[in-house]
Amino acid sequence: MATGQKLMRAVRVFEFGGPEVLKLQLDVAVPIPKDHQVLIKVHACGVNPVETYIRSGTYSRKPCLPYTPGSDVAGVIEAVGDNASAFKKGDRVFTSSTISGGYAEYALAADHTVYKLPEKLDFKQGAAIGIPYFTAYRALIHSARVKAGESVLVHGASGGVGLAACQIARAYGLKVLGTAGTEEGQKVVLQNGAHEVFNHREVNYIDKIKTYVGEKGIDVIIEMLANVNLSKDLSLLSQGGRVIVVGNRGTIEINPRDIMTKESSIIGVTLFATTKEEFQQYAAALQAGMEIGWLKPVIGSQYPLEKVAQAHENIIHGSGATGKMILLL
Repeated sequence: MATGQKLMRAVRVFEFGGPEVLKLQLDVAVPIPKDHQVLIKVHACGVNPVETYIRSGTYSRKPCLPYTPGSDVAGVIEAVGDNASAFKKGDRVFTSSTISGGYAEYALAADHTVYKLPEKLDFKQGAAIGIPYFTAYRALIHSARVKAGESVLVHGASGGVGLAACQIARAYGLKVLGTAGTEEGQKVVLQNGAHEVFNHREVNYIDKIKTYVGEKGIDVIIEMLANVNLSKDLSLLSQGGRVIVVGNRGTIEINPRDIMTKESSIIGVTLFATTKEEFQQYAAALQAGMEIGWLKPVIGSQYPLEKVAQAHENIIHGSGATGKMILLL
């Protein structure tokens, strides 16, 4: 290692596996920004379910080992590479993607994935924007092509992506329904844009939704756990309705006739398919949301970097998320 190179704490993964493969190291070299890159001093980093799938080695995209997980960071610009003139040292920023990994004291990012963080939002909120809000925006606006006046059901509405979807859908003039599994979660969903919320742990909650929406059904369903809910979702849809699959953890059996009779669609979403131009579009809409005030991330459980394995365990096996899980540095 070159002498004089700054060192930092960072989480490293040397083999795919359970949460125990997340190793906190104290002597990782601080990366140096190249052309069109910036170095961010990380204050907070979001934890997303997709990071647990990548870590386990079951996800379609596998990083080269060893790697540092994490993409949603918020902090302050520490250094700027050549031709990254939109930023200067000291700027408050957030990013939706890192090059070097976000579970670290410093993170490298391409300048086009970095955005100014308004003063009204703190770093924890900044770390809760990236994947949740860009995913929710892509699901609703790009994939579902929602129109004002349509109805949307957000499954698992109390988590990071769910709350983002509720806020965006309400701002865009939709009738917003949500589901959550705890009383606290239901309360938060109602406070963040939903007109009505249902407890998905109740045996008959699907019947309650059907009664609430009546004959017409629901135009759009944002689905976080397709392996559990997809078959039920199809029975809730309106004519021409769309299920947007954001999250899934296994297989499920469905009856395709449920799609045929209503000419409904099941559409998958991954943020990794988003183009640079689409990111810029989404960012413009989300920046407006921050300025106007409808984009307000809700922070859930918070962990120090040392407790990263616990965070990964809890995001998958916890009793139901309320808000966005954050690592603090």
